[in-house]
Amino acid sequence: MRFERGISIDGTYFDIPMVSLKRTADFLDKYAERTEDGILNRELIGVYYNYTLTVGSSSAFGDTDYDAFWNKMTEPVPFHNVSIPTASGSYDFVAYVSSVSDEYEKILEGRAIFKSFTCKFTAREPARRA
Repeated sequence: MRFERGISIDGTYFDIPMVSLKRTADFLDKYAERTEDGILNRELIGVYYNYTLTVGSSSAFGDTDYDAFWNKMTEPVPFHNVSIPTASGSYDFVAYVSSVSDEYEKILEGRAIFKSFTCKFTAREPARRA
C-alpha cells in the first residue's frame, strides 16, 4: 500500500491532510514494586507504540469525505486495524481510539469546515515484548 497523505482504518483508506503523527513508546509493567531499601523490582510486559494524529482543514481533504472520516474515528467499536505511513512503508497495528476532537473553522450555508482534528490511537498489544 502506498501512502501519500493518509491512513488506512479497517481496510478503508482516508486521503487526509496529516499535519502531525506523534508516536510515543509507553512501557507497561505487570508489576513494579519498590522495596524498603529503595530497590525497584519490576516485571515489564512490553513497549506499546501509541500515536496522536492531527489533521488539517476539512477543506483540504482529498477524495475522502470529512463526515465519513469523523464517523469512522468515532465508531463505537472496541478496536480498529490501523495502518499508518512510515519512512520505509507502513506500520500496521490494532488499537482503540481513546479520544477525538475537532474545531469548527467556518460555518457556511449548508456546510461547515473543520480544523484541528486530533485523535489518539492506543495500541492493543505491545509492539515489543520483554
